[in-house]
Amino acid sequence: MTTIASTFDLSTNSTQPQQTPTLAEQQRIAPLRVIFAGTPEFAAVSLESLIKQQDTLNIEIVAVYTQPDRKAGRGQKLSASAVKQVALTNDIVVEQPATFKKSSTEGMAARQTLRTYQPDIMIVAAYGLILPIGVLTTPTYGCLNIHASLLPRWRGAAPIHRALLAGDSETGITIMQMDKGLDTGDMLYKVSAPINADDTATSLHDKMAELGAAAISTVLQDLVPYQAQAVAQDESKANYAEKLVKTEGEIDWTQSATEIERQIRGLTPWPGAYTFLVGQRVKILASLPVNASQQTNEPAGTVVSVGRKAILVACGKESEAESSATTLAITDLQFAGGKPMTAEQICHGNQLNDGDQFTKESN
Repeated sequence: MTTIASTFDLSTNSTQPQQTPTLAEQQRIAPLRVIFAGTPEFAAVSLESLIKQQDTLNIEIVAVYTQPDRKAGRGQKLSASAVKQVALTNDIVVEQPATFKKSSTEGMAARQTLRTYQPDIMIVAAYGLILPIGVLTTPTYGCLNIHASLLPRWRGAAPIHRALLAGDSETGITIMQMDKGLDTGDMLYKVSAPINADDTATSLHDKMAELGAAAISTVLQDLVPYQAQAVAQDESKANYAEKLVKTEGEIDWTQSATEIERQIRGLTPWPGAYTFLVGQRVKILASLPVNASQQTNEPAGTVVSVGRKAILVACGKESEAESSATTLAITDLQFAGGKPMTAEQICHGNQLNDGDQFTKESN
């Protein structure tokens, strides 16, 4: 269960929005017609939650939009997205357009199909498809995005990973009214949670998925007041979470142990942190928090000691003012073609020795 550090209405000083009649009480007896658009597991968690709460929230999920099936696995067989699987399990209609662009016949057909559902609101979570203005304005109340950061920090594709890589102490969920920009819309609701010292991209993803599901339910309970009180983002504080690329996983041992430890946690499970030993790739799966008292004068990348609890590797200095280099305590790694191993297993197997040198590929 995610520990919530703070939950707040963006436009007031209170911790909850003012008591107002629900949307159903204000405007209708009929449920709010909802389109859900998302693709990966992060979105599937919110979809499952909304499906279970349809009666409570007075909503009806009339269709689910997700990206077209992709080839996956060694057999490269077409695989349905996590969101599609949830929708089909619950007998909800699934739409999988490749585009909404006006310049294509397929895009125009997709827009027309969307209109036939007569949506009141579209909920979007990690959909992965650009929604043009013509789509954003189709639902009566527009489109709401479940974004895994405290906007305007970490707009873009990889907010969870970038928060870890940057060493942020907290992150959270923002429910945003979508506009034509990249995560630039007005904010309806924000909820924060701490980033723990042992969080990886995997664990933080799971926390944010749960938090996102709770946040969108909160907003749907009082949609009209939240939209009326929406707050514009401060552009001066905006930054972008660029999409991850595989090469970001390669470790530069001249960086400090703190930076490398963040890299390992922030890139787990993909693309993963890795290095090279005598030209062979080695995946670094986990390490201990950095111990400032453990320093060395060995060159960066040198295996200082192979122990049962951890493998100490020399890294760069924490700052120019430091006289000695830092060390990273690796607890789990995987040699090319092998299985994941603990430090104790490696110690007993004599697969690493004091003085061995981890390098970059170009070396």
